[in-house]
Amino acid sequence: MRIDKLLWILRYYKTRSVATESINKGHVSIGNQKVKPSREVFVGDSITLRKDQINYTFELINIPENRVGAKLLDLYRKDTTDKEQFEKIDLLKLSKEYYRQKGSGRPTKKDRRELNDFFD
Repeated sequence: MRIDKLLWILRYYKTRSVATESINKGHVSIGNQKVKPSREVFVGDSITLRKDQINYTFELINIPENRVGAKLLDLYRKDTTDKEQFEKIDLLKLSKEYYRQKGSGRPTKKDRRELNDFFD
């Protein structure tokens, strides 16, 4: 099965075209190698993808025939994503809520520079 179709089937992306675009940008790798959307995947492959500032990693247990429900995902993949990735995104959300309230307007130049300095 193609990697773009697999990522769509496993609900990492909403459409196959979005999955293909992400793969072409280099956000997806199998065994630390960047791949093309037409790359075939096999049981036991370790797949890493970057989405929403989180590096998801999972190992393929079985290849599904069709798109699966969210509750059945664990039958087909073993999630090995570090918990630090999710904690980092939670801290980022908390820091944004603390500094600026949602709907209070665009960030100023000073705000943007401080954010850039923080992430660099």
